[in-house]
Amino acid sequence: MNKRFDAIVVGAGHNGLTCAAYLAKNGRKVLVLEAAEQIGGAAVTRPLHDGFSVSACAHLLYMLHPRVIRDLDLNAHGLKLAARNLPTLALAEDGRHLILEQDGAEGGDLTARDAAAYPAFMQRLRRYAGILAAAYRERPPRLVMNKWREARALAGLAWKVRRLGRDNMRELLRIGAINIYDVLQEEFDSDLLKGALGLDAVMGSHLGPRSPNTVLTFLHRLTGQAEGSGLTVPAGGMGAVSAALGKSAEQHGAEIRTGARVRKVLVEAGRATGVQLASGETLNADMVVSGADPKTTFLDLVGARNLETGFVRRVQHIRMRGNVAKLHLALDALPSFQELEAEALGGRLLIAPSLDYLELAFDRCKYGDAPQAPPLEITFPSVHDATLAPEGKHVMSALIPYVPYRSDGEPEPAREAIQNTIIDRLAAYAPGVRDLIRHAELLTPADIETQFGTHGGHWHQGEYTFEQFMMLRPVPGSAQYATPVGGLYLCGAGSHPGGGIMGLAGHNAAMEIIRRGAQA
Repeated sequence: MNKRFDAIVVGAGHNGLTCAAYLAKNGRKVLVLEAAEQIGGAAVTRPLHDGFSVSACAHLLYMLHPRVIRDLDLNAHGLKLAARNLPTLALAEDGRHLILEQDGAEGGDLTARDAAAYPAFMQRLRRYAGILAAAYRERPPRLVMNKWREARALAGLAWKVRRLGRDNMRELLRIGAINIYDVLQEEFDSDLLKGALGLDAVMGSHLGPRSPNTVLTFLHRLTGQAEGSGLTVPAGGMGAVSAALGKSAEQHGAEIRTGARVRKVLVEAGRATGVQLASGETLNADMVVSGADPKTTFLDLVGARNLETGFVRRVQHIRMRGNVAKLHLALDALPSFQELEAEALGGRLLIAPSLDYLELAFDRCKYGDAPQAPPLEITFPSVHDATLAPEGKHVMSALIPYVPYRSDGEPEPAREAIQNTIIDRLAAYAPGVRDLIRHAELLTPADIETQFGTHGGHWHQGEYTFEQFMMLRPVPGSAQYATPVGGLYLCGAGSHPGGGIMGLAGHNAAMEIIRRGAQA
């Protein structure tokens, strides 16, 4: 190929596709290169077993931004929802399950005080999350305010905090940097309620409920609710989201190539000039936009020799050691849970009976051991979408936090033992589930690294903590999508605003490139 492109986007994950669609819509000649044979990155639907399909990595949609849906006309490109506003059920072994909606809770060990406090608590935290949500829609301001634009952005953020009112502002400043354990202990009596909220605060992070920053991670998760989104199941699995983004990008003129692994970003005189593929093919472009994680982008694709030593050191220190595994089951029928009707299995089921249960699981992970009593987030998407399984049969997907990551050369905990531990934990709530299993697939964090290309198997391309937040994400010097290498940009979850299937990192990166115009 001798064509020259305005932009080459590395990776057809949802952020890469979003960025490509916006750039192509702006009239740029865009090429998207994806190493896998299927677009979508972690948001893909793929076969599990004969006639069974699963959302391979991400499995629920709750953060995709309305602006992205509207601007890229995703509904017209095939995005449909099989179910909206799923309830959450915190499971109890004795059958006294707790049902959580956005604005109410009932059942379980819920006290009258908790039932009254929960809606007010969630409303208050969604207001705080709304401040983050507003900041997520724009490029983060620089730390050095040498331009009016940066000062205005920071002033706008400060004004949003001030508008909370004195009491709410003080409360946000009090709890914002502390741990979710202390906040929930202050607010509630119910162990099931605290366990369910605590799991939401730590899912996808290498943090326990007692770890600092877990209020921040909880607010990050709530930004979807602040923008009006509840838990949803896309028809056709998460791959349908990526397919709609890909169709939008192509309709606007972008070209997408799969099976095209990028070996390195070509750099001449301090500027990215294109890429070289694993096949040896060289492709030229005025700019390169990477949807890969920051460590992969800078250390593997660009190479340390093309970067300043201090910057390389900062990149090396990005915290991104994943600890979430995923279990897929092909089932001959829906399992029976004690005191739970079959229709209830269409919700999100949690096994997280208390905050201490979560903390004990994290303690084992810190020292390289898989939990003996793992927390689980469970979904049965085939309850809502019959295309995912043969008639009368079902698929189950479960996220399991605190399964330790093992890099090459380190012994991985016995896969079969981990899988049996997870299924045993599930069977404590759904006796007989083992007899229904036709096929099982366990993805460890190392598998996620290998299959989806994210360094360390970290779902969000880096911890979401204050030292890796907003204008510090992923590191100073590349926090506004541009990087120290001219013509090289980031558009993945490792940049602002972080992880989750929301598309805003891709949107913001494209807007920054368009704003820079000829200087990009």
